[in-house]
Amino acid sequence: MKTHGQPIGSNVESQRSDLQSSTFDLQPLTFSHMKIGLIIYGSLDTLSGGYLYDRKLVEYLRAQGDTVEIISLPWRNYAAHLTDNFTFKLPSNLDILIQDELNHPSLINANRKPHPYPIISLVHHLRCSELRAKWQNDLYRIPEKKYLQSVDGFIFNSQTTKSVVNGLMENGKPSIVAYPPTDRFGERVTEDEIKTRAAENPFRILFLGNVMERKGLHVLLEALRLLTFNFQFDIIGSLTTEPEYAKAMQNQIAANGLSSVAHFHNALNNEPLTEKLQRAHLLVVPSSYEGFGIVYLEGMGFGLPAIGTTAGAASEIIADGETGYLIPPEDSATLAAHLTHLASDRDALIRMSTNALHRYRQQPKWEQTAKSIREFLLNMTR
Repeated sequence: MKTHGQPIGSNVESQRSDLQSSTFDLQPLTFSHMKIGLIIYGSLDTLSGGYLYDRKLVEYLRAQGDTVEIISLPWRNYAAHLTDNFTFKLPSNLDILIQDELNHPSLINANRKPHPYPIISLVHHLRCSELRAKWQNDLYRIPEKKYLQSVDGFIFNSQTTKSVVNGLMENGKPSIVAYPPTDRFGERVTEDEIKTRAAENPFRILFLGNVMERKGLHVLLEALRLLTFNFQFDIIGSLTTEPEYAKAMQNQIAANGLSSVAHFHNALNNEPLTEKLQRAHLLVVPSSYEGFGIVYLEGMGFGLPAIGTTAGAASEIIADGETGYLIPPEDSATLAAHLTHLASDRDALIRMSTNALHRYRQQPKWEQTAKSIREFLLNMTR
């Protein structure tokens, strides 16, 4: 089965090889423990795909006997983060330091060489890649590029992210593409259960992500306004990340007469989240930009076709027309057409749901990915 001339799983072998895609060859390692620092904003327990990556990496490294010190800087606005450059200094007595690239505005001055140890930037996506006015991204690009030039190596969460960084600066630094953990729930549905679920009504649509403008909930709500069939819509994600936007979305639901079918659940985890994923027919997160999109693959583990956008790395996961759909950012009309098609053609829904489950099965497991990251870090300390 193919899409655009490539098999559904055609990018999976390249994903496996990416685990060894650094600029030097990973050598056989002797048993060694590292003292590692990780710089983040806020709490490691924050519910988002990027923080899940950071959290699972810390868990793996500690399980191997490494010491990992979490250095947390407070969440503020971008301008306030830039002022950290007057006060923040790198911690001492480490073998290697990982910096979540999200923290870049706070770290430019602290990273001025010589470094006391290798500094590795863990890049989920660049701020200057997000959908906003060109002049704004041009401004963000200046400190972000300066930060990227200040580190010694990179962990990228996707080929898309690596390509974006390489397009911003000349990058001959050691790096590895290490895909995020997408197997925390495991495979939670059978193909027979997919068929049974597909026949159920109403059609159940799930949005999973923090309620923030970049995730595109407003696009989905506009698409729902155009639908003429019965559906149920669940929104799972924090309402406090961008509270003004979240309030606007609540108002949009009321204004469009969707209050009886659209339900906010705030952030959920573990069994409550699993239950929603098991019951849904379709996952829709029409984000304006994703550095990878963990949520799409997690949904596929429940047999959910995914709808994302052509911006960012969603195309590394979603095979358009086979495991879901890729729409242009902000295109609510095309999104409404795809929703209508899957709700009216349940055989097509079964086919795409089964393909999604198969795609999930092909993804490299986190244990393999984390092992490659650790080997990369060990080599960087030598």
